[in-house]
Amino acid sequence: MTTVLWRAGLAAFLCLSLAGCGEEATIPAEQGYGPDPVLPEPNPTLFPTVHIAETEPWPPGTAPKAAPGFKVNRFADGLDHPRWIYVLPNGDVLVAESQAPPKPEEAKGFRDMIMGFFMKSAGSGATPSANRITLLRDADGDGMAEERSTFLENLTSPFGMVLTGDNDKFYVANADTLMRFTYTDGALKIDGAGEKVTDLPSGINHHWTKDVTASPDGSRLYVTVGSNSNVAENGMEAEKDRANVLEVDSATGQYRVFASGLRNPNGLSWQPDSGALWVAVNERDEIGSDLVPDYMTSVKDGAFYGWPYSYYGQHVDERVEPQNPDLVAKAVKPDYALGAHSASLGLTFNTGTLFPEAYRNGAFVGQHGSWNRKPRAGYRVIFVPFTNGMPSGPPQEILGGFLSPGDKAYGRPVGVKNAKDGALLVADDVGNVIWRVTPQ
Repeated sequence: MTTVLWRAGLAAFLCLSLAGCGEEATIPAEQGYGPDPVLPEPNPTLFPTVHIAETEPWPPGTAPKAAPGFKVNRFADGLDHPRWIYVLPNGDVLVAESQAPPKPEEAKGFRDMIMGFFMKSAGSGATPSANRITLLRDADGDGMAEERSTFLENLTSPFGMVLTGDNDKFYVANADTLMRFTYTDGALKIDGAGEKVTDLPSGINHHWTKDVTASPDGSRLYVTVGSNSNVAENGMEAEKDRANVLEVDSATGQYRVFASGLRNPNGLSWQPDSGALWVAVNERDEIGSDLVPDYMTSVKDGAFYGWPYSYYGQHVDERVEPQNPDLVAKAVKPDYALGAHSASLGLTFNTGTLFPEAYRNGAFVGQHGSWNRKPRAGYRVIFVPFTNGMPSGPPQEILGGFLSPGDKAYGRPVGVKNAKDGALLVADDVGNVIWRVTPQ
């Protein structure tokens, strides 16, 4: 496509998008949270509502706003699009610095180019992926990492990480493969190419992030694989083994579908009271600012959660052809909604003792922020209390202030994880910072 055609196409898209700019939320954002969110009628427009927050650097000396009773500081900065966090047993913090891999030529349609333009303005894909994992060490315990090293490099859009076995097998979920490396306690880097455990579904990579966690004995690995589309517009043949949580045999690399119908799952975490595996899921777009709520849910072996045929149980998405009423009838309603278009990616359970007792075993959720909702949603970290292994109350904002007074994004929170001392670590992939939240 020539530059002239590209500009003409972009102008046309913008003009048509403006025709749908009157579309906005009709219910308060908080009604899209909890076990029974309000689900208005779909409100599709000819072109999707595009309401992306352009990025702006954090002003010197500034930080997000912690909730009353908490404080926040920079654990580390100067990173390159930090997306995900993993904490090693010795307290070292690993950060996946990663962006989407290049798309194959056959997947580069006009719509993808348009969305790529907007996403770059939001801080995604503006530079090539660093494709590395960086180790951060706070040796003196002052809440700031004074040591930094390249732990692993030459990866392919790495995201999820987990250490298993006798703490010597380190797994990395790339966009296209699950890799295993040998780790030595206290090492500042891993040498060697590692070995491939299994290939992971890739290709179009509408959703490229792949998280990984392990069963308590390390024999099974659980890997998230997002869909290759919004609602199967590329055909279901492009969705083989996608929109799932996969269970991988760590010894053989063979895998099976553990749970399905999860459009873009991330944040695999074991709930400490129930022992259940939970995940955060980004739901579908382009049927209005009120739909569909993202959610977190326990994932049950063999369960189907709706995508693409239905959402939040048996609410049929009429855009999908052909329909599948038999599968819709089996769709499991998620456990807890997290607001429409909040882009809830990070999920971790607070198992430490640093936070007050009311926060014990509850969930921290990193909400990356909306791109097609008016008004904006997300751009914050929330806490959801749990009792007896299930959510037991409304969300509480723990970290906000990611949007500037001029409505631009200083940062966008993604991965969340408890440090060894119990502090909450938050990866800010636009601000290029790891924030650290603690009680006052």
